[in-house]
Amino acid sequence: MKPRDTALRLKRFEAAEKARKVASIETMVLDLEQVAADLARQIAVEEERTGIKDPAHFAYSTFAKAAAQRRANLLTSVADLKAKLDNARREHEEAVLELGKLEPPEVRDADRQLGKPDGNGLMAG
Repeated sequence: MKPRDTALRLKRFEAAEKARKVASIETMVLDLEQVAADLARQIAVEEERTGIKDPAHFAYSTFAKAAAQRRANLLTSVADLKAKLDNARREHEEAVLELGKLEPPEVRDADRQLGKPDGNGLMAG
């Protein structure tokens, strides 16, 4: 196998791996946001049940306090993951650009003629 072919296969693998990483982080963000929304609903139900909505009140539900803290922690994690997601997307775009530079022109032209997405995930042509 030629060194150029090896480098091309490596770049394809790197681009695919970075795409998987982006998808994985996106899934985690959505999951955590869903859990945070569920906790917000549970807190509202608990506050409605007890009739006390002020967390500073001495008789405020300990369940609601704990759920609110957990929700705050989840939202902090979501913010951190979104920063990592932005970084992962940039890395993926860079890998795709590098791959595009290595691919022979005939492969890129064939992809355009077949209507395959280009390296940026857009339809060529």
